[in-house]
Amino acid sequence: MKEKQVKKSTAQELPELLAPAGSFEKLVTAIHYGADAVYLSGKKYGLRAKAVNFDEEGIRRAVNYAHGCRVRVYVTVNIIAHNDDFTGLENYLLMLQEAGVDAIIVSDPGIIQMAAAVVPDLPIHLSTQANVTNRHSAQFWISQGISRLNLARELSLKEIRSIRSGVAAELEVFTHGALCISYSGRCMLSNYMTGRDANQGSCAHPCRYSYALMEEKRPGEFFPVYEDERGTYIFNSKDLCLLECLPQLVAAGVNSLKIEGRMKSIFYVGGVVRIYRAALDYLNSLDRDDWKNPEQIKIPTHFIEEIEKTGTRGMSSNFAVEKPGPEDMLYNSSRVDQSYEPVAVVRETTNDPKEIIVEIRNVLHTAEQIEYMHPSIELDATIVVSMRNQKGINIERANPGDRIFMSLADSIPGIQTNSIFRRKKLIQ
Repeated sequence: MKEKQVKKSTAQELPELLAPAGSFEKLVTAIHYGADAVYLSGKKYGLRAKAVNFDEEGIRRAVNYAHGCRVRVYVTVNIIAHNDDFTGLENYLLMLQEAGVDAIIVSDPGIIQMAAAVVPDLPIHLSTQANVTNRHSAQFWISQGISRLNLARELSLKEIRSIRSGVAAELEVFTHGALCISYSGRCMLSNYMTGRDANQGSCAHPCRYSYALMEEKRPGEFFPVYEDERGTYIFNSKDLCLLECLPQLVAAGVNSLKIEGRMKSIFYVGGVVRIYRAALDYLNSLDRDDWKNPEQIKIPTHFIEEIEKTGTRGMSSNFAVEKPGPEDMLYNSSRVDQSYEPVAVVRETTNDPKEIIVEIRNVLHTAEQIEYMHPSIELDATIVVSMRNQKGINIERANPGDRIFMSLADSIPGIQTNSIFRRKKLIQ
């Protein structure tokens, strides 16, 4: 303990790692792999209406579980509200406060005003939907009682540093996940094309559709952006990844690093949180002298290789280093092929260090090689020796949803429940 305290005193102060929790299982996974805080939504008022989300009992359960792990919980109330949306909102805010959530995430001035009046002791974090792109805007929102600003995603590192130097409130920055082609997500494309309002939480993601562009007076002649017989994904941006920018974000004094992905799988959530946690721990191991030139600090290459294994649309630094260009778009598919996939989640350990009880996520056969994802950068490869179902019958194949006893060729040190096994996908 004494050695850890000495080491920490020589390192740069680390920001919070904030992870998405679209369901209780994703919340548990994010916490298991190292999140300091999670954000989630109730059944209303959040911008991911198609996620599983949480009812009132679920919010209380989530808060109790997270707080038991010393993890903070923020709840999104970040729709662009219409008059009807305020019906019941007061009681909802009071419920969130009583449940013990640590903050609410809001973008609408009307909701901010109501929250300040109804739950004045509940911290308000400003959503990226509010589009804070300068320190004057930041100062305005701080004057309205905002304690944390989630900055717009269209900012460079230089602009983030400038805002940091001009305001005292906490700053939060998106560092990983899907990007919207509209300014900080304020998109109406879904509304016009499908009737589903993105700003009310029901985005149909039409920017990920396949398109072909044709000029009116030249029927049958496609515009040069055409890529193949399926058309082209001309609105489809690559995913944000600021892993290599972490040293500069940390040095800039950003208070929270946010990962997008409430609609993503537990493999994605766990995998991304795992790498960012490991990267932050790596930065925490550096000496004070290393931080004199943060731009010279490099995240180890194998961290980058690991993050690439989580998918889903390639990676872009967006505006952080320079303005994005054509190379930051994904033109021939809605996503890239994923090289790894989850096969099982550890549900129970046993007295035998080589046998565990798992829940299967993809079809698994005996003799397959799989990898155990530690809550660190470390991996352990092993072979599935045998599998038994709940009746004790040996099986050669396990299907998604099955809960089985799995025997491994090697004992894995420190194996824990809620950890994920993955495998390299076969090339089709």
